[in-house]
Amino acid sequence: MDEAIHVIEGALAKAKEMIVRVSVAVIDVGGNLIAFTRMDGAAPSTAIVSQGKAHSSAMFGRTSGDIQQRVQIGSAPTTTVMAAAGGVFVPWQGAVPIFRDGIIEAACGVSGATSEQDEECARAGVGSIPGLKPER
Repeated sequence: MDEAIHVIEGALAKAKEMIVRVSVAVIDVGGNLIAFTRMDGAAPSTAIVSQGKAHSSAMFGRTSGDIQQRVQIGSAPTTTVMAAAGGVFVPWQGAVPIFRDGIIEAACGVSGATSEQDEECARAGVGSIPGLKPER
């Protein structure tokens, strides 16, 4: 939990630097919310979207942007995954998996700015802790 909070603080620092308002979520590989915050002024919808992006990234061990490029909305495989995930699968750029020693532990999802800025904030959060990486 302490590391998840630190990841969120790192992501928020980047968002403040970029002058954007976001929500940040850290989800474990089981899909459980570890830590979450929504900045003052961030749209309410960013809360669920940040968690969905993180959930998707944790589920597949990839950035949500990579997942976005691979899925075909409306296709049978994508529809099946979305249904099986209980509606929390959000394949939009803005989340990165969190690896330690090559093993996925969690994911950080951000929503509220552009997709690229969201991912930049998530990467900054994960990069704020030595030993954690957004890729294997």
